[in-house]
Amino acid sequence: MPKPVTLFTGQWTDMPIRDLAPLAKDLGYDGLELACGGDHFEVELALSEDGYVEKHRRLLEESGLSCFAVSNHLAGQAVCDPIDERHKAILPESIWGDGDPEGVRERAAEEMKRTAKAAKKFGVDVVTGFTGSSVWNKLYFFPPTSQEEIDEGFRDFAERWNPILDTFDEEGVRFALEVHPTEIAYDIYSAERALEALGHREAFGFNFDPSHLVWQFVDPVKFIERFPDRIFHVHMKDAATTLDGYSGILSSHLSFGDARRGWDFRSVGRGDVDFDGIIRALNRIGYDGPLSVEWEDSGMDRVHGARESARFVRDVDFEPSDTAFDAAFGKEV
Repeated sequence: MPKPVTLFTGQWTDMPIRDLAPLAKDLGYDGLELACGGDHFEVELALSEDGYVEKHRRLLEESGLSCFAVSNHLAGQAVCDPIDERHKAILPESIWGDGDPEGVRERAAEEMKRTAKAAKKFGVDVVTGFTGSSVWNKLYFFPPTSQEEIDEGFRDFAERWNPILDTFDEEGVRFALEVHPTEIAYDIYSAERALEALGHREAFGFNFDPSHLVWQFVDPVKFIERFPDRIFHVHMKDAATTLDGYSGILSSHLSFGDARRGWDFRSVGRGDVDFDGIIRALNRIGYDGPLSVEWEDSGMDRVHGARESARFVRDVDFEPSDTAFDAAFGKEV
């Protein structure tokens, strides 16, 4: 059976869910990965308002859509980050509060616990998101940075996320970290280290997104092969490197969409990601969950891009064969 094709709503939270749901169906999607932003999925209402969950699910069903995952990337980012004014723009007032960094981190952690409970109540068993990182700003080791400082960053991650994952365990929900620059895990080696820091807890895995690996020159297929039992959810997103002798891979402090950048995101199928290889790898590990389009192409209209992306994902996905192509050779007819 083909994998469900869903749309991640994080880039659409300016549009009410009542308007987005029928549009997504018209664009060719089977379901939504609902972001905790706008009115797409409101954790507090899911936990406190009678009828919210039923009404919200009915709203999706009326458009012929399902929900396979809930996203709370923004609150998750604040759990481990060194907090500054940039976070104020992405966090609700209930988490930002007075902006005291430790208070923000603690409130963000509680929000992630509530998200697990709300997801379970909604009938969803995967929450996608970010973790933040206290050591991402030490990526380049100058002034000289010791491994002890990096070890402390992973200890901080484990201390902050283990209590959150206790709640995920209690609810029977899994957390899928989108491996991503600025997170505790951003490539294969740091993902291994994150798992080790948590003692390989079963509730913690990955939201596989090849667009964040390919521009780092990390092979997305090797990521799937390295973590076959930890791929809890999949984002379909593309990126392209545009190195021209002027630009660098660190992007020169240029905004997304600036043609001078050394790399940028692309609509699915228009970048450097080998999606055929990815589908084959996902089939090898037995992944049958959703393929969720996260559309981020600054140079393209998003409705055009989302429609095109739904068609592309359906075309590139295929079921694995249950027989060898030459199985009939030499058989008696």
